[in-house]
Amino acid sequence: MPSFDPIVYSSNPVTLVGGGEATPQDLAEALTLAPVCVAVDGGAALALQAGAELAAVIGDFDSLRQEDLARIPADRCHRIAEQDSTDFEKALSRVAAPVVIGVGFLGGRVDHQLAAFHTLAACRAQPCVLLGQDEVVCLAPPKVCLPTQAGDTVSLFPLGPVAGRSAGLEWPIQGLEFGPLTRIGTSNRAKGPMILEMQTPAMLLILPRRLMPALVSALAQPECARWNARVE
Repeated sequence: MPSFDPIVYSSNPVTLVGGGEATPQDLAEALTLAPVCVAVDGGAALALQAGAELAAVIGDFDSLRQEDLARIPADRCHRIAEQDSTDFEKALSRVAAPVVIGVGFLGGRVDHQLAAFHTLAACRAQPCVLLGQDEVVCLAPPKVCLPTQAGDTVSLFPLGPVAGRSAGLEWPIQGLEFGPLTRIGTSNRAKGPMILEMQTPAMLLILPRRLMPALVSALAQPECARWNARVE
């Protein structure tokens, strides 16, 4: 994927607000962890409803209502007209932050969710956690350690050929070759704290929502190696 100069550069985590299924409570929870708020096109409506201060609005503006646009300073509105990418991809590829939380990208239309998963992999240099009603989803990093508890569901879904290794899972993954047409890893279970390592940036990690703070913290740490340092 082409690289772009950041529109939003932040030393703090960033919350991206999309126009999908999300509530003001979802946004408030994300903002406690990622206090910089950026709207993705029509997601500005939720941000304005919740009274969040918008650092920027990014998208093609085809779903941004004129009355909402009028409430946002013009220098914070960044229209990107090309139609070769989704608004989420337009925004995530132009944010530089330790980690991003995406609110309003899960639930609703299945094709929108699939596009969001594509974006996690396409924009792998920018760690991002998607917040859903009951779960959180991210692209599994090269290595992550998480305080899962015995019985927690840990699902792995490959977007392409990928292998790795694990500790703390009921069914270890080392020695397995995953792929969307061959082997998936959904409905695994934690036995306690978990360590997960991946060889390539092609595995979605799906966890219970209550683990969002721990996941966001882990992905934001410098010692959590990033794919842009590992992948040409």
